[in-house]
Amino acid sequence: MAAYQFVAVSTLVGALLSSGPEANARQITDAINAQAHPGTAGHEAAQSLNEAKETPTKMPNENPFLNPSPLFLHYPEFDRIEDAHYVPAFETGMREQLVEIASIAEQASTPTVDNTLVPFELSGQTLARVSRVFFGLNSAHTHDAMKDIETTVAPLLAAHRDQILLNRPLFSRIEHLYAQRAAMNLDAEAQRLIERTHLNFVRAGAALGEEQQRRLRVINTELATLKTRFSQNVLNEVNELAIVVDHREALSGLSDAQIQTAAAEAEQRDLKGKFVIPLLNTTQQPLMSSLQNRELRRRMLETSLQRGSRGGDYDNRAIVSQTAALRAERAALLGYASHAAYMLADQTAKTVTAVNERLAALVPPAVANARREAADLQTIIDAEGGDFKLAAWDWTYYADKLRWQRYGFDAAQLKPYLELNSVLLNGVFFAAERIYGIRFVERFDLPVYHADVRVFEVFDENDETLALFIFDAYARASKRGGAWMSAYVDQSHLADQRPIVANHLNVPEPPPGEPTLLTFEEVTTMFHEFGHALHGMFSNVHYPSFAGTSVPRDFVEYPSQVNEMWSTWPEVLANYARHYQSKAAIPSELLEKVLAAEQFNQGYATTEYLAAAVTDQAIHQLATDQIPDAEQLLHFETDALDQAGAGVELVPPRYRYGYYSHILGGYAAGYYAYIWSEVLDADTVEWFKENGGMTRANGQHFRATVLSRGGSAEAMSLFQDFAGREARLAPLLKRRGLD
Repeated sequence: MAAYQFVAVSTLVGALLSSGPEANARQITDAINAQAHPGTAGHEAAQSLNEAKETPTKMPNENPFLNPSPLFLHYPEFDRIEDAHYVPAFETGMREQLVEIASIAEQASTPTVDNTLVPFELSGQTLARVSRVFFGLNSAHTHDAMKDIETTVAPLLAAHRDQILLNRPLFSRIEHLYAQRAAMNLDAEAQRLIERTHLNFVRAGAALGEEQQRRLRVINTELATLKTRFSQNVLNEVNELAIVVDHREALSGLSDAQIQTAAAEAEQRDLKGKFVIPLLNTTQQPLMSSLQNRELRRRMLETSLQRGSRGGDYDNRAIVSQTAALRAERAALLGYASHAAYMLADQTAKTVTAVNERLAALVPPAVANARREAADLQTIIDAEGGDFKLAAWDWTYYADKLRWQRYGFDAAQLKPYLELNSVLLNGVFFAAERIYGIRFVERFDLPVYHADVRVFEVFDENDETLALFIFDAYARASKRGGAWMSAYVDQSHLADQRPIVANHLNVPEPPPGEPTLLTFEEVTTMFHEFGHALHGMFSNVHYPSFAGTSVPRDFVEYPSQVNEMWSTWPEVLANYARHYQSKAAIPSELLEKVLAAEQFNQGYATTEYLAAAVTDQAIHQLATDQIPDAEQLLHFETDALDQAGAGVELVPPRYRYGYYSHILGGYAAGYYAYIWSEVLDADTVEWFKENGGMTRANGQHFRATVLSRGGSAEAMSLFQDFAGREARLAPLLKRRGLD
């Protein structure tokens, strides 16, 4: 019966994949239900779909996904990949993996790691290749055809995952291994593989009854469809809502290069003679710290805040509400009080109570600091003769003035010393070379998916190749907002693979011939994302499941936040902060001012972040019948902030529900993770300072105990291996001025 079921579903998946974007979620759901519960109306849907797809799917010649890439370290063949390759590769990859899973589940031999978990770890190679490239490019350089493909394959991949994780014969073998693990004389990583695999199956619903599993499949399929719609709405709307400015005078305060960039953006949109400022993913927009035109600042912030909630094709309120309700229902099926409870049970935080207590402890001092900062900003307005009260769209502009008053510098003074290439080579890479002994050589022989992309081969201290690193710095209309790390190949000794990782930023690209001068926040982001890259590149595990950043969400930000410390480490900062024209080092007095101002505006920054963490938890701690509908969603958001004491009109949340991509993606009930990880980060920075700072011995210790281990051990045990003790909260409170 199991073999027939796998083959049938494989055929069904192929039929659906080849049907194009018009195969909507309801068709897919009905067809999957037909396989899981024959004899219903869904059976007719499945039969009609299969009959409609008797003609085999056309396979483009020499599909680059069907075999490992012949390029160095299996680097993707970006120059050969065409849109027509994706759907056949997804189809083939799903079919191959289902056959592989069937052969594991149906064998008569007693389950062992070698005959069950090893082939399970290695299954789905074709699907992994196409998935990593497709979803990597769909974030970094998408277009309409790829969006259509995503609309089709996202729910199918969710159904495919369920078909594996809800397979009873396979789960029976894993249960046997789990019950016998103590007597199997395995090494620690193999023991953990059994435990984590068993837990993953249970959390996916493998132990549920047939009816419950049937409903779970429907939920997962619908959630995948909603997530895709949300992300596409965010990207489409942010491009549509770019700020159009008619006259150059309105841009007073911006540099000539920034104005030229706005003019070039307007020309690309057939608005010659005007100026266009695209919106970035966060609520506040970076250029508002320089724009002197108060009305333009107001328009930018209000437009930003309205995203995803102003009606029309891109309104995301109903999607957020439906998603929250489905997540809550799924959690209840799995035995949890809420989606937050379900998610946190598998994080280092463990419980809703622990997260609520941490946020509740941090909100009051953060808000108090923000209110003191607001009073200081109002003093500046009054001193200048302003007849208005500070508003949210004024904050970053007057904060820059206050920084000047207190520390004698502003962001404009720093930017000439923060040229992108110098920050990358003489800052990010320099720090890694000094502390870890690795080195970087740029490669020009490997294909890239966009002309702006750069590739580096990374060599370990023994001069052996460690990894390939892809760097994609610039913002563009085809790229989603924010900054992130992704992996095109994960490290694994079992699969004999070395990592290929990428960092993606959204730095505005200057006009041709002009230097790319960064804000200090963008510099910090570069170091942060490279911390994720190091986590992927230093991975030294046997099983693919534990590679690189395969750790809890509230631990994954820890290594990346630690790497931020080198951005202001005096030796590193002096090395990369050089004037883009004269190459002169940043003046020592300016450097000292930068370091002295590290706690500046932390009340605002902390409150802005905590407000977003609060709204994430608020909606995900509800039961299904408590979820607000689309019309009430933003009222619920406001009430949640007020109840938590984080509702400060001058400090809007970093994200609102309509464009909160983190929690519609992998950080659902997990946005608290940044502050949770920062406890470990701040304590680790203190450890480095107490133990001699930037030394190879310290770097090797951090690499050996944390960065190389991936998910092969419990996350908090990795920190304890590194620090030799439990984490301390005091360093975080001191860093953010909350002590």
